[in-house]
Amino acid sequence: MPDIKHHTFANWAALIFLGIIWGGSFMGSKLALTGFGPMTISALRLIIASTVMVSFAYIFRNGLPKFKTPTDKRIWLHIFGMGIFTNAIPFTLLNWGQLRVPSGFAGISMAVVPLLILPLAHFLTQGDQMTRKKVLGFIIGFIGVVILVGPSSFLGASADPLEPIAKLACIGAAACYAIGTIITRTCPPVGLLSYSAAGLLVGTIGMVPVALYFEGVPAIPETKAIAAIIYLGIFPTAIATIMLVNLINKAGPTFMSLVNYQVPIWAVLFGVAFLNETFPSSFFGAVTLILLGLAVSQWETVKRQP
Repeated sequence: MPDIKHHTFANWAALIFLGIIWGGSFMGSKLALTGFGPMTISALRLIIASTVMVSFAYIFRNGLPKFKTPTDKRIWLHIFGMGIFTNAIPFTLLNWGQLRVPSGFAGISMAVVPLLILPLAHFLTQGDQMTRKKVLGFIIGFIGVVILVGPSSFLGASADPLEPIAKLACIGAAACYAIGTIITRTCPPVGLLSYSAAGLLVGTIGMVPVALYFEGVPAIPETKAIAAIIYLGIFPTAIATIMLVNLINKAGPTFMSLVNYQVPIWAVLFGVAFLNETFPSSFFGAVTLILLGLAVSQWETVKRQP
């Protein structure tokens, strides 16, 4: 295991705060759904976040990436893919899924992202091939995913016929995040802040007309739905991205990856404490297997760190 002593208190505090922010995003989406449609939530969240991030990029950095050289154009191709697969599609899938599943379930499903990255990285990136431990971790985590989704729900055991599809939508969002991660990994060198801001802007441009076409102009909802939208746009999307960039620069990506263990736990705690959600015992067995698989698959990478 890594020597945790070389990480400062500020790094650990930022890591825990990021886990809380991202874990609370699923409760935020659940509250936003009381006044907005799933696509509208995604669009409004992206509008707020892209406004903050693009402004921040121009005020404190060099703005958005250029579009002059062939490499610049390739970077923008990656930005387009990231904006769609890391923002527009997964936001919408998670929002729609939470119409029928608890927010804690959506949070737990995000623990699947690092596991889904393993096979994608094996085929699509260099120097990140599957090892025996990674395969074992993936298998353990996959068993947890099967338990989490619950095969019985596809056999007529669910009262809501769309609930199994909603569960798969959350897993599909995790797959989108995994694809978006690979797109980012294979992107030519570019400032992460500018890259993220551009991706949010692309996601906004793509999502707003889709939301208007399918859900129309939203009526003014209750205050809690508006507050939830503001929270989603500012905290887990914009501020969390700025913190993520800062933490990766200071502590490294491996330390940053520890947040994957926190998000499901915070999501469940918020769901139980504030939304009165309940979970069958199989959920906790599933999340244990998913996190165990994640730990096994990341053991070699973590062990190599100073």
